[in-house]
Amino acid sequence: MGEQPLFSMKAHVFQIDPDTKRNWIPASKHAVTVSFFYDAGRSVYRIISVGGTKAIINSTITPNMTFTKTSQKFGQWADSRANTVYGLGFATEQQLQQFSEQFKEFKEAARLVRDKSQEKFELLSPGLNISAPQALSVDRQSPPLLGVNGSSEDKLFRSKSADMEQCMEKEQMRKMLSEGSICERNSEAELFSLRDSNAKLVAALHEANSNIEHWKTQLAEYQEETDRLREQVSELEAQSRVSASGETGNEELTQSVAEMEALIKAKDEEIKTLRGKKPDLSELEKEKEEASQRMQDLEMKNSELEKQVQTAERALASSQDSRNRAESAVQKVIETLDVKIYDLSDLRQNLAKLLED
Repeated sequence: MGEQPLFSMKAHVFQIDPDTKRNWIPASKHAVTVSFFYDAGRSVYRIISVGGTKAIINSTITPNMTFTKTSQKFGQWADSRANTVYGLGFATEQQLQQFSEQFKEFKEAARLVRDKSQEKFELLSPGLNISAPQALSVDRQSPPLLGVNGSSEDKLFRSKSADMEQCMEKEQMRKMLSEGSICERNSEAELFSLRDSNAKLVAALHEANSNIEHWKTQLAEYQEETDRLREQVSELEAQSRVSASGETGNEELTQSVAEMEALIKAKDEEIKTLRGKKPDLSELEKEKEEASQRMQDLEMKNSELEKQVQTAERALASSQDSRNRAESAVQKVIETLDVKIYDLSDLRQNLAKLLED
């Protein structure tokens, strides 16, 4: 009768790099089934996993082995017989915990088998009168089979042993089915999480595509201008090939072609720069609003200055009129004084004549 798995679980299998003894090498491209087996012929417990057509894990459990959890979903153990270290990556922390508990359980079972074999070895020593074949049959198999005429106690023991084995097999089957359903639920939860992450990534991609439309338009304009310049260069080159005027004309055409090529290179650099930039429409809008506000402030100040100039002009005109009126009054006063002075001089002359007479 072949070996039957006692416990199975899906996991990603790794082996330690034999050269560096530090890095992990994947032994399987995807998660594979890792199972615990019991070899009744040799009375040993083994961990076996098959990837494709070859066994990627064939490890005999010994009482000295230790399964170590190095992270929330990863564990490892060293196999001195295979001269390697195995690592297992699980989908959930719960699966890692279940595997660790099973490892401890089968490790303890391997220890009991070893202790039992040691006891039998002591019983089989030359100092004791116990037959070896009978002891070995007790170790490897269930209680030895008796003849038809065996005692009723032996038959009762044999039937109870068969019932216990059937109960154990049923319990193991129920346990495997429950663990399989847990793995299925964990896989569904992981699938929902992946779908949610995928939806978020698609939304972010759509948003990024909408943000670069403006830059695409500007890039297309630069490309159109570059194409136009290239057409001009082509035309100039054609003219330089067709024209057979003198060296002066060829030098001018060559210089024009060189200038056009330099301009095209500059435009290409600008296009690369624009491709490397990211749009910041909020800052541009803010600068536009600030410039508009400054323009409005300047227009208000200009209108106030115009009003002040008009007021000053009116005040100046009024002052000019007042000055003109004052000058006219002063002129009249001066003329009046001149007349009076003239009359006074005549009066003095007349008075002088009278005094002489």
